[in-house]
Amino acid sequence: MIRVVLPPNLRALAHVGGEITVEAEQPTTGSVIDAIEAQYPMLRGTIRDHYTERRRSYVRFFACERDLSHESMDAPLPDAVASGSEPLLIVGAIAGG
Repeated sequence: MIRVVLPPNLRALAHVGGEITVEAEQPTTGSVIDAIEAQYPMLRGTIRDHYTERRRSYVRFFACERDLSHESMDAPLPDAVASGSEPLLIVGAIAGG
């Protein structure tokens, strides 16, 4: 099981509090997002684009104090995330001036 922390707006949309767990086919960001969208269909299109399946511009992925946002969605997650000892953080970036 992979632990995932969603930003507050996505937690509200999915009607969950705090951390969620998903079972992904492979320990990759793409596989985890697939599992999230299967378990919480209301989140489809909020983390990645419906058509291109690319990460939305203002969504970032972090794990083990590393920014994974620009890595391939097929790149393996850190071992600590794959084992469930550390969560994958999905963070809504803030922009403005």
